Amino acid sequence: MSEKLNAAVVGVGYLGRFHAQKYNAINEVNLVGVCDASKDRADQVAQELQCPAFYDYHDLINKVDLVTIASTTSSHYEVSKFFLENNVHVNVEKPMTTTSQQGEELCKIAQDKNLVLQVGMVERFNPALISAQEKFTHPLFIECHRLAPYTPRGADVSVVLDLMIHDLDVILSLVKSPPVSVSAIGTPVLTKTADIANARIEFESGAVANVTSSRVSTKTQRKFRCFQPNQYLSIDFGSGEVNLLTKTGEMQGDELPIETEAWNLEKGDALMAETLAFIKAVKTGNPPFVSGQDGLVALKLAEQIIDAIGK
Repeated sequence: MSEKLNAAVVGVGYLGRFHAQKYNAINEVNLVGVCDASKDRADQVAQELQCPAFYDYHDLINKVDLVTIASTTSSHYEVSKFFLENNVHVNVEKPMTTTSQQGEELCKIAQDKNLVLQVGMVERFNPALISAQEKFTHPLFIECHRLAPYTPRGADVSVVLDLMIHDLDVILSLVKSPPVSVSAIGTPVLTKTADIANARIEFESGAVANVTSSRVSTKTQRKFRCFQPNQYLSIDFGSGEVNLLTKTGEMQGDELPIETEAWNLEKGDALMAETLAFIKAVKTGNPPFVSGQDGLVALKLAEQIIDAIGK
């Protein structure tokens, strides 16, 4: 594809507005418009970006090659299915759907029509994680803490689908092994679903993950720690700080030879990286960096955790 791709964003609330800004800044894309069920919101973002406003996503058909869907989670399935069935490539925000059955259907449609279905797991594009990727050789124990103050955005689903799913996706991409056991606890605090949750996941490889997420916090925290043979690696997804401790020899007297590395990456623009990866997949026909299948596997694990909390 040498011509400009025609793109649109469906759902231009807090996150969707940023998605539209990214498209608007990319030369190889023509932002056809932004769409939101709220006329005021669509008009506001359209005016900011000097593009047309749409209030019904059906009106975008025959006008777009690709769309990003950042509407409410409960609408992801219906909107994504509509565009895929009409031969439009889809980048859908996480979680891809509210149920894995819906996710499986979207993956099948995309596969049958040879369309790109990417899931917006933006943490995978975090420069700190990418810089440490090759260091993950044999994860044995992973510990994650993702805490955030409450906002209505995302509160239509459990904290597991709202926040924890980011870490589940990262863990699955690193461990590369199916989960064999899941135990979890969680409780509602401000909403009708779990607002804080902790899960222990055991994998076929022997790796274990302990994952905590909360949207009832006075501060934001996104920390990821991995223990593997002779190494400890920690990543602060928020600050970009990475620390790596490596055992380099055997105990000598009271001293254990340890080599310490630390680096800090500027936060970068993970959302722009996600958008560019989506466009690249559409143009090349290669699988996206975070595929529909990746999103589906993370969603299935999230469902197991939600089921365990409910017991």
